[in-house]
Order: sequence, then structure tokens, then C-alpha cells
Amino acid sequence: MNHNKGLHHITVLAGDPKENADFYINTLGMRMVKKSVNQDDPGTYHLFYGNEAATPGSSLTFFPWPRAHKGIAGSGEAVNVAFKVPEGSKDFWISRLKEQGISTSEWFEVFGKQAIRFEDPDGLELDLVFDGSAKEKVSNYESPVPNVYVIQGFESTRLKVRRPDSTSSILEDIFEFSEQDSNASQTLYQTDARIGSSVIIESTDEDPGRGGRGIVHHVAFRAKDLNELKELREKVISKGLQPSEVIDRHWFKSVYFREPSGVLFEIATDGPGYAVDEDFEHLGEKLILTPWLEPRRKYIESILPKIEV
Repeated sequence: MNHNKGLHHITVLAGDPKENADFYINTLGMRMVKKSVNQDDPGTYHLFYGNEAATPGSSLTFFPWPRAHKGIAGSGEAVNVAFKVPEGSKDFWISRLKEQGISTSEWFEVFGKQAIRFEDPDGLELDLVFDGSAKEKVSNYESPVPNVYVIQGFESTRLKVRRPDSTSSILEDIFEFSEQDSNASQTLYQTDARIGSSVIIESTDEDPGRGGRGIVHHVAFRAKDLNELKELREKVISKGLQPSEVIDRHWFKSVYFREPSGVLFEIATDGPGYAVDEDFEHLGEKLILTPWLEPRRKYIESILPKIEV
């Protein structure tokens, strides 16, 4: 296994950007680690939330379209995002979510770990998985959630697919995941990364889902650097798939492809990271545009809704 393997980020379609930011910052206590725009649609925000250190394996990102229709979950999609929180935080989170008016499931187990389930404002299915201990603070950022309870990063994502064997071969042969456990319809694959280490494949005969609010757009996996990204791209080609060319996303380099069941995957480099263009202590406090979009700042700012949380 490889400590640098696992999930990099997950990107989701959302509705109102202010409602989205309020939920993930003020309710879940995540840090906005980058406030930018969709590089392919600069009139739309791209909001990045992560742990305090903004590390790979912690970033849940959103394209919020206020007029977007509600999506329909189905096959060929990631249908669940699970966060890792400290083991001793169960009572805190149940109480906090109840106070915020958020309905949660009863306790249940996900491959031996206790969890609760709820939805974000757009219907994205979220789990909190209680595993591990709190980490020491590394910045001056003050979350609304005390550090002893705060979200540490991803625990897992669950892919609902019609061709589980084909999807599992991508996880194992390209991303170095290993099968760890299974039940009637789901199989757990893991690396030994501290966060973002798990993917659950759920076999289904459901029809394909429909994009919209609350639906995962893509799941990104880690590459150490540009050289490894290129190597992984060649592995994707060897599987008979058609990856994109390497794309410069400024904070990382990326390659995109659809795995055999239709889930959109991205491979993203760990660096240079979110602090390449703003001070680490002030991540997410102002709108950051990539160098090629900076000349259009005045226009872009004029059409984006204001976000205050």
C-alpha cells in the first residue's frame, strides 16, 4: 500500500452558493480553503471546503447553480460522501445536527465502524464515521466546531455501478486500492492513507442517475506529482479507456476519464496545493482567480452573487 494514494477531492453540483457555504462552514465546521470559479464556466463559483490543513483527501468542492434542478441518484455515480470524525465525538454531533434542525439516521455500522447519515441542503447523502482521534491544530483558523470534534477528511465515497468487476479493476490496477471486506451488495476497497482511504463499490441494476443539485460530478484520486500523473494516464489508456490530456487547474494538474460503469474519475496531483496563490492562514477569505481568468475579474465579480457566512 501507499500512503500517498486515495481520494484527492470530490466535486458536487449544488444550488444556492450562500446556503451551501453556510451549511459546510457554520454547521459542519469545515474550512473554506478556496473560493474561486468554475474554470469552464467562470460565471459560476467553485467552492472548496476541507480540513484545517487543506490536505489532499479532505476537499469537498461544489459548483453551485442557483437555478439548477434537483438531481436523481442512480447507477454510474458516487452516491454518498462519508467524513471521518474523532471516535469520541458521537454525542456532540448528534446534538449539533439536531440543534441545526437536521434530521439524522439512527446509528448504523459501515464495515465495522459506527456512523450516522443525513443530507446537505441539496440532498447529497452524507455520513459521519466515528474513527480515530482529534489532530493537533496547524493554523490560526477557528472552526465553529471545537477541534476535538472537527471533521478530519474523507472516510470514503460509495459508487453505485452496474459493472462492479470493471470498476474494481480500475481501483486495484491503477489507484492501488485493495479489497478489504464485502457484504451482499457492497465491497470495501482501501489504501493505507490516513484520510480518503476508502471506496465502497455497490452493485446495482438501477437506471443511470440524472445530474443536478445534490449529485456528485466527479471523484478525484491522488497522484504524487506530474510524473506519476502521466504514468497513471498511460495505465488508463492500457485499460482501453480514453483519458483527457493533462489539464492545468493551477492548484493541481488533472486528467479526467469515465470508468466502465460511467462514473467520472479525475486524477489530481497533490501539489502545488491551495496555498500557491494565497497565504495559508487566509485561505478562502477572498475570490481567487487563476492567472488566465484574472484579466476578467471585474466582469466575473459583477455576475457572481455575494457570499457572506
